Amino acid sequence: MIPFFPHQISLKSVGIYLGTLAAVSLLFFRYATPVEYTVMGLVWIMVFFGLTAWTSRKWYHLPRRNFIWLMLALAVGLRVAWVVFSYYFYQAKTGIPFEFEAADAREYHADAAWLATTTWHYTWDYLIASRTSLSDSGYLFYLSTLYRVIGPGIMSARLVKAVVGAAMCWLLYRLAARTLGETTGRMTGLMAACMPNLIIYCGLHLKETEMLFLTVAFLERADALLRSQRYTFASVSAPLLLGITLFTFRTVLGAAALFAFISAVLFSSGEIIGRRKRLAMTGWIVLTLAVLGGGTIANETEGYWESRGENQAVKREQQTQRGNRWAKYATGTVMAPMMFVLPFPTMVDVEGQYNQNILHAGNFIRNLTGGFVVLALFNAFFRRKDWRNKVLAGSFMIAYLTIISMSGFANSERFLLPGLPLLLLFAADGIAGLNAKSYRFIRIWYWIVPVMAVAWAFFKVGSRGLL
Repeated sequence: MIPFFPHQISLKSVGIYLGTLAAVSLLFFRYATPVEYTVMGLVWIMVFFGLTAWTSRKWYHLPRRNFIWLMLALAVGLRVAWVVFSYYFYQAKTGIPFEFEAADAREYHADAAWLATTTWHYTWDYLIASRTSLSDSGYLFYLSTLYRVIGPGIMSARLVKAVVGAAMCWLLYRLAARTLGETTGRMTGLMAACMPNLIIYCGLHLKETEMLFLTVAFLERADALLRSQRYTFASVSAPLLLGITLFTFRTVLGAAALFAFISAVLFSSGEIIGRRKRLAMTGWIVLTLAVLGGGTIANETEGYWESRGENQAVKREQQTQRGNRWAKYATGTVMAPMMFVLPFPTMVDVEGQYNQNILHAGNFIRNLTGGFVVLALFNAFFRRKDWRNKVLAGSFMIAYLTIISMSGFANSERFLLPGLPLLLLFAADGIAGLNAKSYRFIRIWYWIVPVMAVAWAFFKVGSRGLL
């Protein structure tokens, strides 16, 4: 097993990114990415591959407690630096400290600032009791509560997000270390700490940072419950409450979490969950489903499922009307096989795509590490055949990404983001399990990734009739 992020892979990845960016810029010279986003991309690539490789090797022999504190310091430091920089960057570019064409973020801030001035009873009734849809209510409740404590300051709220984002890296490390081993867990935590997309969302007023924290917290606590020898009130109630809370952020996220837990109870190996525990857990699941069945959560989930085809068709039609003529071909059948590598990086200058320009390096990293995810899944099912030890994380990742790929948001970076922590976990597993034979696949993957980026640039420019 490889215990750290290899320096050779780091250098190769940086070289592939530079070559891909140069190729796209030359082939689509009239639409080359603006200089500021190119510089951002270079910095993000160096941060992820450089820092992950250096820290994973340098901190490899440190005691567990020391490693955790250093990882948290790194994660907080990177996120605070971006929060401060992005605040003034967006202020200079848009005139307000919000991202380009901000819609949801500004509404979240305004609604939370208003709710913070009302009573607790009114807030609860407005967000929970009187609503037929709970999606988004959890984030507004959290943000308004935060504003009651620290005031409706944009910078201060995002600094809290930086801490929450770093805590997510710690929880992911715990989950990965318990599932894959200590060294692979450390690699996972460091990859999450340095991942551009996870850092960038700390500088936005969107719900994703807190939503990812709750997702990983649920998976970590559920995994601890499955592997524990005895139950306590806290060990049982924590994953249950976290799972229910996910429905108040994004309905399909809660559904994927519930599916993952059920899958883990049914299919995890006997070393993780014995027969008596499996029966007890099954009874608990049945009871939980009976309580939730027929309520707001169940009705909302059913509504999303029944309208999935219509939603996809409407989304594609809207994209086509906005000038994206080829969007109609991005169906679930086309996008689902690519779910482990989506979204593709936007390396061209297309009007209204500046947020994607900022995220392009992170998306490129997702494409590149997607090869290691595929390798890890292949090893789990066919080589090492230890998939039953990874059911919880794997089933959540596959279930959520499948749902999104079959919707109208298959290449939406924001909707795909909740799968990213688990993709990093399996990417670390794929790297740890590399050998001479499997590395031949990665060498081929090194050539596939630039082709995907160039093809996506062609799609972006051509579908808008700019060629």
